[in-house]
Amino acid sequence: MQDLKISLITVVYNAETTIGRCIESVISQNFKNVEYIIIDACSTDKTKQIISRYSNYISIFRSEPDNGIYDAMNKGIKLAHGDVIGTLNADDFFADNSVLDAIANAFIIHNPDIVYGNLDYVNPGGKVIRRWRSDDYTYGMFNWGWMPPHPTFYCKAGLFKKFGEYKPEYGTAADYELMLRFMHTHRINAFHLNKVIVKMTIGGISNKSYRNRLQAFANDSKAMRNNNILFPVLTLVCKPLRKLFQFL
Repeated sequence: MQDLKISLITVVYNAETTIGRCIESVISQNFKNVEYIIIDACSTDKTKQIISRYSNYISIFRSEPDNGIYDAMNKGIKLAHGDVIGTLNADDFFADNSVLDAIANAFIIHNPDIVYGNLDYVNPGGKVIRRWRSDDYTYGMFNWGWMPPHPTFYCKAGLFKKFGEYKPEYGTAADYELMLRFMHTHRINAFHLNKVIVKMTIGGISNKSYRNRLQAFANDSKAMRNNNILFPVLTLVCKPLRKLFQFL
C-alpha cells in the first residue's frame, strides 16, 4: 500500500487558531507516503509561524498572493507529484489516524479513479452538528441534487491533466463544478468509502449572508447548465433539501 503516494493540499489564510490542529491530524496518520503541500495567501497573523514548527513534515510550502481558494488549490495541484490528490482545509481535520490508510486501500483494492467518503460538521469546540453520510454513486444522481462532500474527494492526479483543474470563475461552486464535471459529464469511475473522513468546521463563505447564499445559487446554476444537468431548476431545489437529512 505504501507504494501509492498521496499528495495532500492545504490552502490557508489567517487560520492561526486551527492550522495547528489541521497539520497535527495529517502527521498523525498511519499512512506515511504523503506529500504534504501547504499554500498560504500571505497570512498576516501567526499562521506562518505555526506552520514553520512543522517544517519537517511539510513537503512543499508556498506563501504568496493568490486569486482565491481555488486558484491556490490549482497551484498545489501543479506542484503535486503524487498518484492521488486530495485537499484538507485549514479549518478542518481528519476524523482519525486511519483515514489516509483507508483511502489508499480503496484505490488499491477497488481501482477507481475517484474515492469519496463521509463527513461530520463540527462547531469550533469540536461538537458534531451535522452528519453528511454519502451514498454509492450511480450515474444520474447529480440530476437530483446529490453530490459527494468535497473535503473527502480524492482522485488520481491524471484526471486534472485530462479534464482540467478547478475553475475559479464558478466562485463558491468551483468544487461542486469540478466534481460534477468529473463524475457526471465525463462519467469517471468513483468509489464511496463508507467512513467519516473529515471533521469540517461550520461557517463556509457561501453561507455567511443572504447575498452570499443567492450568489451561491447562481454559481450552482451556472455549473449545472454547463455540465448537462437535465433540469437545473429542479436540481437547485433538491440540492439544499438534501441537507435536511444531515441533521437527523
